[in-house]
Amino acid sequence: MLKILAIVVAVATTAVLIFAATKPDTFRVERSASIKAPPEKVFALINDYRNWGSWSPWEKMDPEMKRTFSGSTSGKGAVYEWDGNSDVGKGRMEILDTSPPSKVVLKLDFDNPMEAHNTVEFTLAGKGDTTEVTWAMYGPNPFMGKVMHVLFNMDRMIGKQFETGLANMKAVAEMEPLVLQIING
Repeated sequence: MLKILAIVVAVATTAVLIFAATKPDTFRVERSASIKAPPEKVFALINDYRNWGSWSPWEKMDPEMKRTFSGSTSGKGAVYEWDGNSDVGKGRMEILDTSPPSKVVLKLDFDNPMEAHNTVEFTLAGKGDTTEVTWAMYGPNPFMGKVMHVLFNMDRMIGKQFETGLANMKAVAEMEPLVLQIING
């Protein structure tokens, strides 16, 4: 019986590994939202890491997370490093490029729970009295990432966090200025 079980486990493991090898070498997760605010207001929430606490879904997962800001205050060269619990891990983001008020490009490096190096892009397009915000993350998909993609739906997992973040961003951006002033001190 144990021999048969071992053979079944070996065949299943081999099948997963072979299937993982067929996955693409890159990945992309993307979500969009329409926010009733001008692009300049939404851009300011993204382009300055100190504003991320008001909308980023990961900020709320670990209130004790250690945060370090360095480089520029905002825009190109701004750096945000974090070290938190198993929900948020440890990593670093740096703004590589901005095109006010339409685009912010970040380099995202994770150290824990698993090493990863990706690009994050926020694009903003004004449409009447709203701004269409698209949040995308893409990068290489090494073999271990491919195995993870077989076992877990990464688009759904990461996409759900993006949807939460965009909903939070919408709520913050659509607040009246006086409310924002009270929140930010």
